[in-house]
Order: sequence, then structure tokens, then C-alpha cells
Amino acid sequence: MRASLAALLSTAALITLPALAQTNIPAKAPNTKDGKPYSAPTAKTIPLRVLWGDAHLHTTFSFDAGLFGTRLTPDDAFRFARGDEVVSTTGVPAKLRHPLDFLVVTDHSNYLGLPVALRENDPAIIADPIGKKLADAVHTGGDTAGYKAFHDIADSIATNREVIDAKPLLKTTWAKSVAAAEKYNEPGRFTAFIGFEWTSTPGGNNLHHNVIFRDAADKALQVVPLTTFDSEDPEKLWSYLAEYEKKTGGQAISIPHNSNLSGGLMFADKTFGGKPFDKPYAEARAKWEPVAEITQTKGDSETDPSVSPDDEFANFERWDKTNILGSQDDKPEDQPHNYLRPALTRGLKFANELGGADPYKYGFIGASDNHTGLTTVAADNFFGVTPTAEPNPNRLKSGPILAAAPGHRAQPPQTEMASSGLAAVWAVENTRGAIFDAIRRRETYATTGTRITVRIFAGWDFKQADATRSDFAEYGYAHGVPMGGDLSGAQSGQKPTLVIQAAKDPDGANLDRVQVIKGWVDAKGQTHEKIFDVAWSGDRKPGADGKVPLVGDTVDIQNAAYSNSIGAPVLDTAWTDPTFNGGERAYYYVRVIEIPTPRWTTIDAKRFGQELPKNVPPSVTQRAYTSPVWYAPA
Repeated sequence: MRASLAALLSTAALITLPALAQTNIPAKAPNTKDGKPYSAPTAKTIPLRVLWGDAHLHTTFSFDAGLFGTRLTPDDAFRFARGDEVVSTTGVPAKLRHPLDFLVVTDHSNYLGLPVALRENDPAIIADPIGKKLADAVHTGGDTAGYKAFHDIADSIATNREVIDAKPLLKTTWAKSVAAAEKYNEPGRFTAFIGFEWTSTPGGNNLHHNVIFRDAADKALQVVPLTTFDSEDPEKLWSYLAEYEKKTGGQAISIPHNSNLSGGLMFADKTFGGKPFDKPYAEARAKWEPVAEITQTKGDSETDPSVSPDDEFANFERWDKTNILGSQDDKPEDQPHNYLRPALTRGLKFANELGGADPYKYGFIGASDNHTGLTTVAADNFFGVTPTAEPNPNRLKSGPILAAAPGHRAQPPQTEMASSGLAAVWAVENTRGAIFDAIRRRETYATTGTRITVRIFAGWDFKQADATRSDFAEYGYAHGVPMGGDLSGAQSGQKPTLVIQAAKDPDGANLDRVQVIKGWVDAKGQTHEKIFDVAWSGDRKPGADGKVPLVGDTVDIQNAAYSNSIGAPVLDTAWTDPTFNGGERAYYYVRVIEIPTPRWTTIDAKRFGQELPKNVPPSVTQRAYTSPVWYAPA
């Protein structure tokens, strides 16, 4: 392995540099020895090691997870994420091969704690006739009745009708959730964030957002999670975040849930209230929503073949038939508003119209959205999304993750769920503050479940040799901007160069290729996208269309195995945009593609001696998506 990539994968956390104002990274505290400072560096620090986490997980406190039968609590979720073995709801011992560095438990704010209250016959709940009916159903009907209760509750959220007053539970359950995060937060070892999911679901469309607090209990307990019964408008959530910061002096952000299930609403071209975007709106959206969830178990939200027909890797873990509740089929005109790539590109156009304010200036992050309390996304250790999909000999034969409600379309079968995804953050240290700050400055990326390491810098003067420097990160910060950064004002003859390093998951598959995805808006206001293969394994050559042939396929389907006899463990390059026009707004992000590997369903078929499901491919090409770098003319 090259020295530069050895540094990239090092377990060392920090290196020190002279002033790097553009990174917005705090100064390092003095080191101590025997209780006394032995050095007091004034230099700023930069992140040298990526931190892995899950930014979206549900426990029994969520109305859906709890009514699906999940019994694991936030305590269990944090213990599991930090590396402890726990027993799943269905009695299966579960443990991660490698612990996570951080976790956000994001239980739904609407009806927070209701399932536990129903199981425990909470007096404040069963005093309500509807509460008594739901509790009786849960006790007498088991999990099947729980799913019926879920439909009733989910329908009330979709129609914005609060069918039972769960407000008495909100404060007490929130206190329990916060206490769990405080208990398991260990700065430097494991970060347990305080958070919740805001559950706007107008008409069954997904406008959910996950809220993450930078702060501890002393500030987070000054508020309770915002529900959507007052308003389903995301601007209401932004006001809540602003009020929280004003009241407490703390910080919080929201992360849009995977957008592929939004019925075209997540990235619509008007506000929720139907008004045209203006500059204050665009600036507020970029402030409160710095990153978006690009991949998770309910599908990939990068792009869709209908939106990007020339992208041979676009047809990946699709769930593009309905909205989140199955109440509305996807229409062709919805798809550009359901995916991040076309949203990023339209954002450039809005920036031209709104004085530089871009409402869709999103970095990328991954998450599981599991509803089991277990953040499992590895293909060979996938515990599914709900308890009914936890490992068992019959789960490949199981039906939809959620049976259809009257008048709704059934959700896809369990087999169409993806074993995805992970959040990767380039943070100075493993603390709430450092990780939160990295997310806010968009120095994040996502993977579909494997731990690919990837880092990029963009600048005007990088050379090919810079891609293999031993001081890659130090040099990159000093001479360019990292993922999530901004370039502007190209001088005559200048073109941006991206220096890129990517390394395989140490336990996983080799890499097929590295791609740069560019989006831009031309002088006529037309939007464009183009995919460049910029580094690849072996001696393949691009064809006449500029595309590199596929690397091959070593997957042994019968034995659910593959060989790393193809691909490369490390790929690096310096790539200069040959199509650059200094007068056009543009963005660039990097996609790293692995060689094909067995899908989790293929591994399950081998493990339990079952037939392969015919509705999903037997292999997948796992990948990573970096946050973009944006260019704007001066």
C-alpha cells in the first residue's frame, strides 16, 4: 500500500498544521503529562481518520418500530453500536464485526413512546377509549394487531389528525432517550448523539427529517421534540431549530430522510406552501439542512435510471414505485424531485436566480433507518429493517415489510430492502462537537454498507504527483478545499483539479473504479450532468463513448462467495475537468464502485439453504458517495 493511503487508513486521529481558516476546525487542546501541560500548540488540527456511524436508527420508542414488535431500547441500540453483543427482539444474538464510532437514535417524535405505553397499560393512555382499544389489540392480537395499530397511527400522521393525545409521553420518553445518549457518550471512544425524527408525511409522502443536537442533556432537555400535528411544513422545523439555538445557546441541524419515497415533495421547486423560492428561504434551507441521506435500507437516493439514463450504475437498490406509505404511485414527473443528483443540479440554477443562494446545497450522509434497534448494514450480518425480517430460515419467503392498508399499494417484499448504509465523517476527534461540526461543513460521505475510505480535495494547482503524497491531507487543506467545500473565481486558463484517494474496506471487496459526477448550468439556464471514469483497476481502456468496460464478475452465487482476483485495493488520481467553463456554476462529487459481491439475499440463501429470490439481483456493486465540491464564478 502506498504511504499516502497508509496515512489515510491510519488509526492516528490528528495531525497539526499552521492556520487553516477555511477548514473551520477548532484549535487542539494542550497535551498533558502527569497532569501538567508539556506542549501548548497554537496550530489548528485537521482530521486524519474517518469516523463511521449511523445517523438514523429506531427503537421501541418509535410508534412504528414498537408496534412492529421491536423491544430494544435506546440503551440497547447504543450498547450494540459501540460493540457489545445484544439479543435481538426475536432472540438472535447480534454483534458488529467492527464497532461504530457514533450513533444517532432518531425515534419518531409523533407518538413518541406510545408502543411502550400500550404494552404497559399506561393509565394516561388507556383512559382514552382509542388508547384502550389500541392497548387491547396489542395485548390480545400480538404483532399482527400491532401492524393494524400501526396503520391506524400512520394514517393519522399522513392526514395530520392526532387520534390520541400522546403529549404526556413526549416529555418523559424524551428524557429517557436523552439519558441513554448521556450514559453511553464517551468522548474519544464512542459518540452517542441526542436526536429524533420529525415525521412529516403529507398524503403518505416522505418529508421526514432527522434532528441532531450538538449538545448534552442540559440544553436538549430544555425542549421536547417537535411533532408535525401543528404543521407539516419543514419551515416550521427550521423555526424550531432557530428557537432552540436562541433559547439554549446550543446547536442543532436536520437531515432530510431518504428522498426516493417523497412523491416528488422532498426536492420540489416551490416551498411546501406553494410559493416560489426566494433568497431567505434558500439560505435558511442550506443552513438547517447541510447534508441529506443518500442511501439507506429503503433504497438509494442518488439518482434513478429514468433521470440519468446514461449512468450504467444508476440502477442500484431501487425502491422507486410508490411513496413511503404506498398511497401514491411514483409518476415520471416526480422522479427528478425524488433524487439528490437532479436536485443538486437544479440548485445551481436557483443559485443563479437567487443571488448565489442554493436551496439544494447538500452534502451526503448514509444511514440504516433500521427499526430493530440494531444498526446492521453488512451484507453478511444484516438483521433486516423490522423484527419480522431478522435472520430466520424463512425471511426470503416473507412478504412486504408492511402489508398494504386499505386503498394503498403494498410495500416491496423484505427481499428488496438494501443492507445499507453508513455515515462517514472526517472529524478532528470522536466527540459530539467535532462530528457535528464536520457534518455542518459537509465534510462527510456515505457508503452502501462497506467501509470504503475515500478522500478528495479540489483546487487550481494540484498535480498528478499530489495524489500519492505522504502528506496528502496536510497538502490538500493547504492548497485546496475538501469535500463539502467551495471554489470560486477561476482565473483565465485555470481549471479545477480533484485529487482523489480511495481504499477498499479492509474486510471487503477490491475497487472497480473511481468516478467524478459533474453537474452544471449553462449560460442559457439549461442543466447538465456528466460522469467521468477517472481511475480504474487493471489495464482496461475507455471505449469510444469514454466509458471504461466493467471490471468483470467473480461472484460464486451458489456459494455466496467472490474473489478479489480482480479490482484494486487502492485507487488514486488527480483529475482536471476538461469541460470546465469558468462562467458556469458546477458541482463535482466522487463515486467509488466496488467489484461485484454477493447481495445479502444470496448470502441468506446459502446460509439457510433457500432458493434465491427472483425479484432482486444475486450480486451488487457496493459504493461510496462523497459530498460535492461546488464552483461558482466570482
